[in-house]
Amino acid sequence: MTSVVVVSAGLSNPSSTRLLADRLAAATTQALEEVDVTTVELRDLAHELTDHLLTGFPGPPLAAAIDAVRRADGLVVVTPVFSASYSGLFKTFFDVLEPGTLDGTPVLVAATAGTARHSLVLEHALRPLFAYLRAVVVPTGVFAATEDFASTELEQRITRAAGELAALVGKVSPADASGGSSRRTVDDQLAEPTPFEELLRRASEG
Repeated sequence: MTSVVVVSAGLSNPSSTRLLADRLAAATTQALEEVDVTTVELRDLAHELTDHLLTGFPGPPLAAAIDAVRRADGLVVVTPVFSASYSGLFKTFFDVLEPGTLDGTPVLVAATAGTARHSLVLEHALRPLFAYLRAVVVPTGVFAATEDFASTELEQRITRAAGELAALVGKVSPADASGGSSRRTVDDQLAEPTPFEELLRRASEG
């Protein structure tokens, strides 16, 4: 069974960050045939994270969370935007992981903020962080400002990102992940080449 860990760094309760994390988890569950989803709420581990930074040893709940991340086939990570970047709590969790923990692990990145002006946080903060950790970040990140939660565009982006994560963990085909709008592979094109007349027609249509 596929194992997916959802890491949520929301601080309030209820939390829009946790709400987005739950919607991403539901979409990922729908995209995969069989999946075991574990949610790590960093708010509950805040004190243990500080202790771990000072002592070098995790308490049992934090150790269990780290172990779940280490064993996961894929991750969904969601942070609120603080001072134009991920929150300190979010960064601290990934700071305490042993080097190599996320090597090659597919990661879906997501963030929440009050306004859309923070939407580039996915590209200038989250994607570089997980590239440094040698994870494989899915092409579609999900950003949600407060006003986005009722929009159909957010739901479409969640579905697309979850499908891409499912494809990366190897449990569904890229064609399934894209909802059936598959691109032809090189093997497909060699087996059934496009007629020259068709290529000319497409070129003339621009």
